[in-house]
Amino acid sequence: MKTFQDFLQNWPAQRRAEAVEKATEEQVFSVLNKNNLQPEDFLTLLSPAASPHLERMARRAHELTLRFFGRAVHIFTPLYISDVCTNQCRYCGFNAKNKQPRHHLSVDEAAAEARAIADLGFQHILLLTGDARHLSSPQYIADVARRIKPLFASVGIEVYSLTTDEYALLVDAGVDSMTMFQETYNPELYAWLHPAGPKRDYAFRLNAPQRAAEAGMRSMGVGALLGLESFEQDAFATGLHGWWLQRNYPGMDVSVSIPRICPHEGSFDVPHALDDRHLVQYVTALRCFLPRAGITCSSRESAFMRDHLLPLGVTRVSAGVSTAVGGRVTEDAHNPGQFEITDGRSLDEMTAALRGMGYQPVLKDWENPASAC
Repeated sequence: MKTFQDFLQNWPAQRRAEAVEKATEEQVFSVLNKNNLQPEDFLTLLSPAASPHLERMARRAHELTLRFFGRAVHIFTPLYISDVCTNQCRYCGFNAKNKQPRHHLSVDEAAAEARAIADLGFQHILLLTGDARHLSSPQYIADVARRIKPLFASVGIEVYSLTTDEYALLVDAGVDSMTMFQETYNPELYAWLHPAGPKRDYAFRLNAPQRAAEAGMRSMGVGALLGLESFEQDAFATGLHGWWLQRNYPGMDVSVSIPRICPHEGSFDVPHALDDRHLVQYVTALRCFLPRAGITCSSRESAFMRDHLLPLGVTRVSAGVSTAVGGRVTEDAHNPGQFEITDGRSLDEMTAALRGMGYQPVLKDWENPASAC
């Protein structure tokens, strides 16, 4: 079977740029009247020609969101279990060159943190680590997942790229979802952003979601870190990735994350900062292109922005977030976290806000049939 990397070669950067530049207002209107969009239609909605028509795009996106998701909004929270990392990603607070305190939880400590999270009412948890196989090995992640699985309906991972067998190990331990940020789909820019460390392998990371799907993962999330590359290039490639996964793995739940780069430990000048208007254009275009895909908006965004993106297509949000390792039950190492969050609402505050806007907070939307027997 061909990979997404093979498929992406059909859409080189020059082809994307030319399509965006040539898009017209008439094409935008035509696309918004279609029921099933193709990749070239998605590019049209990301183009400057579509920008003056965000209200029309928003109406269409809102209609599709209500049709396929109603007013349900899924809530999850992350648990960072290690920030020890061997990569030197220029934009990341976990960069191995950053001289900050590092913390790696034992399995017992991770379980204690997870129990504190479960006691708050969370049912979906996302495990995150730095890229340091000598400490945060696949077996270590599996051991943590197996220990905490009885506490949650869903355990997901957002970790470094794994092999098919390693993903299968995690599935066997109770992990049912994975999120993989490609960061940027531009291979030359990717190489510059990742000067050292195992993450430097662009292709291995790009094809990780496919390996996870083949290992039996139930749910998949993809995303680019918005601000590293020009808006149209990475926004299109991310949506195309989700589109390709839906068509090649139709039984799998696919979602797209929309993170904008945030301040973090160290220094990095954002080359293509994404303004609010372009973020709205991206969300509405995504919803029109992928009407059945989840769209995740994390606490990188403000409460105001997240609340206003819900009617336009966002279906998954985080709450009670800390991007640092430990601190709930285990000793707080006073590390600064991977990045700064903007929306600090707790689970209770988030559910109250959602209900106040007429939405239904969803803490549990899936249960492994085997565990229910």
